[in-house]
Amino acid sequence: MQSHTASPIGVFDSGVGGISVLKAIREQMPEESVIYFGDQGHVPYGSRSMEQIQTFSEAITRFLLAQGAKIIVVACNTASAAALKYLREKFPDVPFVGMEPAVKPAAEYTQTGKVGVLATPATFQGALYASVVERFANGVELLQDTCPGLVQQIEQGNLDGEETRRILEEALLPMLEQNIDTVVLGCTHYPFVIPLIQRIVGDAKRVRVIDPAPAVAKQARRRLEARGMRKGSTSRGDIKFYTSGNPEALKSMLPVLLGESGAALSGEAVSKCEVEEVEWLDDHVTARRAE
Repeated sequence: MQSHTASPIGVFDSGVGGISVLKAIREQMPEESVIYFGDQGHVPYGSRSMEQIQTFSEAITRFLLAQGAKIIVVACNTASAAALKYLREKFPDVPFVGMEPAVKPAAEYTQTGKVGVLATPATFQGALYASVVERFANGVELLQDTCPGLVQQIEQGNLDGEETRRILEEALLPMLEQNIDTVVLGCTHYPFVIPLIQRIVGDAKRVRVIDPAPAVAKQARRRLEARGMRKGSTSRGDIKFYTSGNPEALKSMLPVLLGESGAALSGEAVSKCEVEEVEWLDDHVTARRAE
């Protein structure tokens, strides 16, 4: 692995969800270059086995390291739950930053003692979530929902459509009836529907929605600084996207996912982002060559 300060940050997710973390990284470290890998050919991860997610995560990590990544951000709650410990053991010299459900800040914030958690089945079933709950949720009631189909809607760019609203209302309205005052987003896809969530919970409820992305970006920054790996330049870093899905479809979504955040990327920068297709060959990832 290269450790040069100019090397990029590697970020991966099952699809576009980790772009919410990429945005936070850009806002906190705009000078850093980023390589983003969206495994859209396998999305969603939430219903897959731990072993399969570990296989995918290892192959993607090897690919990002081959591109020169100096740190790997596992910007996927499901992959973090299933594979983060495995990756750290497999690549002991590589710094990793993963996603942890934001139960601790939710437990500290709640006044009603009731917190809603939206996440995938794999996240809820993982040891990481169980550990966080055991450590931080004493005396707090957690109301959980897996939001079936929500990741797929977001992958299609349906951030405000009728089906997306239905999924969220089915999850949130029963929680609101039980007096939650905090919602934890346990999937990196979900921050893209925060505006819709806020409309559903309504002004009167004063429900706080916790997006973990800024805290993850802050941890990545700390890890880089501790290793002397922060880029010294003040010029903006580049962003390159890889996808195992349709590169044109991903590129068309970037203005929707990134265009509203001027601090992260300008519209001009979005249009210049490279999106390259990769393919899976026997549990290895390779950049697809143009025919």
